[in-house]
Amino acid sequence: MRIKKKEALELFNEDVLSLGRMADGIRKELHPEPRPGVVTFVVDRNINYTNVCVNGCRFCAFYRTPGHPEGYVLSKEELGRKIEETIAQGGTQILLQGGLNPDLDFDFYTGMLRWIKNTFPSINVHGFSPPEVCYFAERADLTIRETLYELKAAGLDSIPGGGAEILSDRVREAISPKKIKSSDWLKVMREAHRLGMRTTATMMFGSLDDSKDIIEHLDVIRNLQDTTGGFTAFIPWSFQPGNTALSHLKPATAIDYLRVLSISRIYLDNIQNIQASWVTQGLKMAQVALRFGANDFGSTMIEENVVASAGVSYTVSKEDIIKAIKGAGFSPAQRDTTYNILKFF
Repeated sequence: MRIKKKEALELFNEDVLSLGRMADGIRKELHPEPRPGVVTFVVDRNINYTNVCVNGCRFCAFYRTPGHPEGYVLSKEELGRKIEETIAQGGTQILLQGGLNPDLDFDFYTGMLRWIKNTFPSINVHGFSPPEVCYFAERADLTIRETLYELKAAGLDSIPGGGAEILSDRVREAISPKKIKSSDWLKVMREAHRLGMRTTATMMFGSLDDSKDIIEHLDVIRNLQDTTGGFTAFIPWSFQPGNTALSHLKPATAIDYLRVLSISRIYLDNIQNIQASWVTQGLKMAQVALRFGANDFGSTMIEENVVASAGVSYTVSKEDIIKAIKGAGFSPAQRDTTYNILKFF
């Protein structure tokens, strides 16, 4: 039976090990694999094509303001080198995201996509979070649907769930007042799903949010999934305050992370996959997460800049991930963006 918001709130008072057992049971029901306990991962690279951004989010240590000496835009040569290195390591996907750069017009983005697809036709471009899409649309005087249609035609395959943070406008107003509203984030995802594009959903918790905000976030994600079925996975991760305007906040604990992860698995009964976040939690905690509802280890992230800029930097190889999954008692499998298994290990 589907859990309701009030019941989900009460789970924050439950013993975390009990929550883990509940979430692990749901994972097993959703993934009755021919092999016991298959845990998937994708080989990819995060490519941030620019760090220049006008949003100025208080939780972000990565962005630079327009005109800042440390601001950059990747050249095609740099972009191509990064993609070549990814493919050479067995990568099937690039996560392409950047800041909201006022010096780049819409032709820059469609041109970049066409160049990538013409040069590297095998790579899946998982790119442009909802805040970027809304920014493109506003500056090009297009609707969200028209913008997504043009991006898809140029070579965009799927959309990451970045920019969601917490889908509570009370919190968003406090940590990122210039960023799009919750309804805008949901609208981008809804229109993408209607165009046949698959997307992921994320949640950054542990800044100025509370348990009610977290459940509200999960609820709107579940409601949209009921309507469209377009989310492939959900990825909760904890806010990293280092080097940000919110550095005075205490980071969420490992127990906090496991609690939210478990509740996410319990509540999101219509999303098949939940990712562990080794990027923010480290490899050992990601292993533990596999018994608290997660069935996916995320990606190898050959390159990651945003979380690293907050002073949290875990680097792992494909072999590290395979070893970690086996060490936790599961069978590792490499997947593609839409969770088709490519290879068992």
